[in-house]
Amino acid sequence: MVKGGLLKDDADWARLGVKEGQKLMMMGTADEIVKSPEKGTVFVEDLPEEEQVAAVGHTAGLFNLGNTCYMNSTLQCLHSVPELKSALIDYSHSGRNNDVDQSSHMLTIATRDLFSELDKSVKPVAPMQFWMVLRKKYPQFGQLHNGVFMQQDAEECWTQLLYTLSQSLRSPGSSENTDAVKALFGTELNSRVYCQESSEESYETESVYSLKCHISHEVNHLHEGLKHGLKSELEKASAALGRSAIYLKESRINALPRYLTVQFVRFFWKRESNQKAKILRKVDYPLVLDVYDLCSDDLKKKLEAPRQVLRNDEGKKFGLKVNEKSSVRKENDVKMSDAEGSSNGGEPSVAPMEEGEKETQMTGIYDLVAVLTHKGRSADSGHYVGWVKQENGKWIEFDDDNPKPRVEDDITRLSGGGDWHMAYIIMYKARVVSL
Repeated sequence: MVKGGLLKDDADWARLGVKEGQKLMMMGTADEIVKSPEKGTVFVEDLPEEEQVAAVGHTAGLFNLGNTCYMNSTLQCLHSVPELKSALIDYSHSGRNNDVDQSSHMLTIATRDLFSELDKSVKPVAPMQFWMVLRKKYPQFGQLHNGVFMQQDAEECWTQLLYTLSQSLRSPGSSENTDAVKALFGTELNSRVYCQESSEESYETESVYSLKCHISHEVNHLHEGLKHGLKSELEKASAALGRSAIYLKESRINALPRYLTVQFVRFFWKRESNQKAKILRKVDYPLVLDVYDLCSDDLKKKLEAPRQVLRNDEGKKFGLKVNEKSSVRKENDVKMSDAEGSSNGGEPSVAPMEEGEKETQMTGIYDLVAVLTHKGRSADSGHYVGWVKQENGKWIEFDDDNPKPRVEDDITRLSGGGDWHMAYIIMYKARVVSL
């Protein structure tokens, strides 16, 4: 390059005024000229839609059909459970059993089809068929006010949908042990109910799909709220006293699910305004939850060996020395606890298995995988959003038809204390150890 233009091969050097001894800088390369790629650049938009989903790193959003954010956020959280999707696919192969009514069957099929559509699409999906069937099965979700569909409670939608799926996905004519939804989400509680006045006491067992985190001025953290939620008062007739009396109910976890769901009890009925009000208090929750001290003594014994195996595995990752003899003994203990579980009528510490999966043991330790938040002052208004952890470890905020990537710090800021989105339902996935 010279003053006035480029110096080409046929240029007249005499006109350049080059002097003897003058230094010239040569620019270029001695390497072989780069060949053009055999295949042209392929843009994400040009890929088949299923490949686009993998490239983008998350599935599609859901259009809001008119105050349906409560439904959209619920669906996005439950859609993140691969075992539930597998059970829905199996249901379509096995067909409806005679114990399931037509509306429940249709809602189950609509859930399966919508989940499948979300998996294959990067463009927002309109859940119209699902919404129509949901309203037919549960008419309260079709309530109108001035000709507009009303906002509904996401927790009610979550609970009703899981209840329907639990009925449909149970193998025909079999015991409750083959209830896929119960195996995935059901937490078994053992409770002692006693009356301090009469010294009467009784014991009961129940299965719940979510634990309650009760919020009071004493509760600053999820763990404290869960402890409050496992204690309650109830009034019932006392045979010894011949009248009604107050009974205390204390519960302990006796069987853990693969996915542990917690509801923050934020809404209550305000008599003076005759509407649901919201507790805005900040309640922190961890990315990793350990429920060991909320468990029954029997379950604690079963968890000890798997927890030791998990500690050993994590210790090895950080280069810590592990006593191999102790490790082997602990793994043998896991097998022993498994045998004990089968002899006493249940295996509270064993997680449900997918086909071809190794037998696994629960540890009582859970990782946060989904958060359903509510923004606003009342359950009858405001906005619901689902925040879901993807298989690649990244978080996505599913705000109806507008998914956005988020980081872990965004998730821990959803604990409340103001008018920002705050956690209403959270879901954890169990850490398990393979035998």
